[in-house]
Amino acid sequence: MPFPRPIHVLAAATAVVAVALGPAVRPASAAPAETLPTADQLKPALLTPADLGPGYTAISVTQSPSPGGNQTPVTGCAALSALINMHATQTGPQVTHAAVELDGPDGNPMVTQSLAAESSDRLTADFKNATDALKSCHSITFEAGTQDSVTFTVSPVTLGDRKDAPAVHLDGTLAGVQLNGYVGIERFGTVAMLFGYFERQGSNEQTASMQYRTAVAKVERTLGTHAGSTTAPTALPTTVPTTVPTAVPTATASEAKRV
Repeated sequence: MPFPRPIHVLAAATAVVAVALGPAVRPASAAPAETLPTADQLKPALLTPADLGPGYTAISVTQSPSPGGNQTPVTGCAALSALINMHATQTGPQVTHAAVELDGPDGNPMVTQSLAAESSDRLTADFKNATDALKSCHSITFEAGTQDSVTFTVSPVTLGDRKDAPAVHLDGTLAGVQLNGYVGIERFGTVAMLFGYFERQGSNEQTASMQYRTAVAKVERTLGTHAGSTTAPTALPTTVPTTVPTAVPTATASEAKRV
């Protein structure tokens, strides 16, 4: 049985919003913009199938849930629900963002990761909002896009080495199918990371933790900063511009005779 697609999408969308990154529209009086990583510089820090082992495939994903669209039908966890619905209805420019989804055999388990760049002061505030939203959440309900809805029990867990890094376990049932998820967020200077691990008919916290640690280590190595740091990345991958080859002139008939 494939992973129920509506929950698959909703869980990933919830995780992306949990990274917070606040409203896309900012006051005109905001501090001058810092030099932030581009989406192309963030992409090399994302997980690939080779990072997770045999059986995983990369799935094409949009860079972020579309703003200004329909509200996600969600109840419970007032603070987290507010972040989800705010993101779904906002309009305006979006933060720099890169994302990946990796599916195991038959889409189980599913691993999602997103990286987003924001100025230090904004990320500090937005990360705090996301942390508080996760910590205050104990039960959240989603409409599954079918006749059923699913209620997840939400409980805190530790996925990585940093005890202060916010992470939760989501446990629910849809049409008799057990659904489990692990969501963690982390900061790397001016870059926020969201990690999500979702599976059906099982709850493998050890694997979720191992893959979360793999994600953290790759971001640290690629961007040159440490998890929990407020210092901007120092080893951003170089973006190579696309160049058009210069045409080689063709010799004229008279030039050819002189050769």
